[in-house]
Amino acid sequence: MSAKTREFAHPEVAQLEMTSILFALSDPVRLELVRRLAAAGPLEVADCRPSSGPIPKSTFSDHVKTLREAGVILTVPRGRKRSLSLRRQDIDSRFPGLLDAIL
Repeated sequence: MSAKTREFAHPEVAQLEMTSILFALSDPVRLELVRRLAAAGPLEVADCRPSSGPIPKSTFSDHVKTLREAGVILTVPRGRKRSLSLRRQDIDSRFPGLLDAIL
């Protein structure tokens, strides 16, 4: 019996909404995560935990989900792990300069 890899839903570029992106980036933990992804490129979820202090795993998962559903990050399953990457090109094509202004 093989384990089925969970696929995550991501909004298409045309579905990206500025209000959703701005809301997702309004939280300091989520903003720190996006800054780390912008600087380091794709990272595994385990490597993205905030340095600002301990945060419950479930709370961090909710932050990742908020960013993914807003279209800010891409979540790719890799076996039992997940890789996160910033959707900079998609956001820049829809809202030029937005990420640069925020980050």
